[in-house]
Amino acid sequence: MEERIKKSETRQAKIVFKSLVNDHNTLFGGVALQWMDEISYITATRFCRKKLVTISTGKINFKNPIPYGTIVELIGTVEKYGSVKLEIKVEVYIEQKYSEERKLAVEGSFFFAAVDDNNQPIKLID
Repeated sequence: MEERIKKSETRQAKIVFKSLVNDHNTLFGGVALQWMDEISYITATRFCRKKLVTISTGKINFKNPIPYGTIVELIGTVEKYGSVKLEIKVEVYIEQKYSEERKLAVEGSFFFAAVDDNNQPIKLID
């Protein structure tokens, strides 16, 4: 199972373009949440290779603003799993383009359930 967890880790880099920022010149929170949901879904799918649905989110902590022009790295990892529910932790880091500075901007958890073709719950792992 450790190997499966390790192989499911997902990383994605993005850049914050002008079309994604609010009047404070920082990334819209809703855009950050969308990116986090996407990375968590990919991570969860890679873990169990089944049809999944998001069933809830845990606490989302916005620790630092994500300014226009910064590089963003999202990292999705399997935090916990059970027979029917899977928790994915997502961390969002910001990096300055022209320095080594990197810091945590947002973190949160997303919960998934595996479903069959009729959207009925099934076991995550056979």
